[in-house]
Amino acid sequence: MSLTPNNVSYHDLSSLQQISSNSGKDEKAALRQAAEQFESIFFGMLLSSMRKANEAFEVEGMMNSQTTKFYRDMHDSQMATDLAQKGALGLADLLVQQLSPALGGSAKPEEKAEKALQMPTHILPARKANAVTVAASNTQAASAAADITAEATGAAAQAGTGWQVASPADFVKSLLPAARQTAKALGLDPLALVAQAALETGWGQRMIKTAQGENSFNLFGIKANNGWQGQTAVVDTLEYRGGVAKKEQAKFRAYDSPAHSLQDYVNFISSSSRYQDAVKVTTDAKAYFEQLQAAGYATDPAYAQKIMAVYQSPVMQQVRSEQDDAQENSVGAD
Repeated sequence: MSLTPNNVSYHDLSSLQQISSNSGKDEKAALRQAAEQFESIFFGMLLSSMRKANEAFEVEGMMNSQTTKFYRDMHDSQMATDLAQKGALGLADLLVQQLSPALGGSAKPEEKAEKALQMPTHILPARKANAVTVAASNTQAASAAADITAEATGAAAQAGTGWQVASPADFVKSLLPAARQTAKALGLDPLALVAQAALETGWGQRMIKTAQGENSFNLFGIKANNGWQGQTAVVDTLEYRGGVAKKEQAKFRAYDSPAHSLQDYVNFISSSSRYQDAVKVTTDAKAYFEQLQAAGYATDPAYAQKIMAVYQSPVMQQVRSEQDDAQENSVGAD
C-alpha cells in the first residue's frame, strides 16, 4: 500500500521539502515516498519515450496538435503517478530494500528484482541515501534501467521467434551492424538506412507476412517486379494516387533475413537508373531521401519528411551519443 499522499509530487518543490522534513520524523515513510517518486519518474520517461518514438507516424494525424499533446502529457503524468503509487513495477519496493533492508519487508532481494522487470541492482545507490537525494538523482538511474530492460526484453523476443523487436531502440540495435556493412556501398549513413526501414515497418512492428504467415523481412517496402526471382508476399497497401490515399493489393519481395533485405535494397537503389540522382547525394541524408521521393520511390507526398523525423528522433540521437562515447573510449584506450 502506498504511503505517499495524493498531493505529493516531484514536480512540486514544496513536496520534496515535505519529504525532507518527514525524513527526520518518520524515516520509513520518507524513504517510501522518495522511492515512489523514483518509480513515477521512471514511468514518465517510458511513456515519453514511446510517444516520441511514434511522432514520425503522427505527422498527418487529425489529433496531431499542440493542444492535444498538452493534454496527453498531462494525462501521462497523472497516469505515471497513479501507477507508481500502486506499485505496478515494484521499483519502489526494490529501492526501499536496497537503501534500507531493515525497512524493506521480508521479501528476498531476488524476488524484488524479478518484480522490477529484472532491474540490475548495480545501478542503484550502494549506500544509504537521504530521501531528497534519491528523488533528485533518479533520472540517470531510471534511464539506465529503461535501456537495460529494453535490451533484455528484445533479446528474449528474438530468441523465441527468430527475429522480433520489442522497442524502437531494440530495432535500431538489431539492424545497425548489418546496416553498417551494406550502407558503405552507397556512401550513406547507416542510421539513415535504419531510419527508412523503421518508417516502412513501424520500428519492426508491421513487418510484411507471406501467405504462410512467415516474416518476409522486407524492410523497405520493395515490390516484386517481373524481374524478381525470389519469394513474394501479397498484402494490402496504402498508395497515394493524385494526392488521395487508396487501399490496394500489391506483391512484395520476401527475404531470408534482415541482412538479405538490406543488401537487396542497396543493389536495388544503386543499379536503377531511376535513383541515380539520389545516389549522387548520399552524403546528405535529407537530400538523398528527397531525391528518392522525387524519383517516385514512394507515393506518400511526405515520405522524405517522415523519414527525417525518424532519423532525427530521440532514439537515433541516443544511438549516435552511444557511438560517440564508444569511439572516444576506443581512442582513449589506444
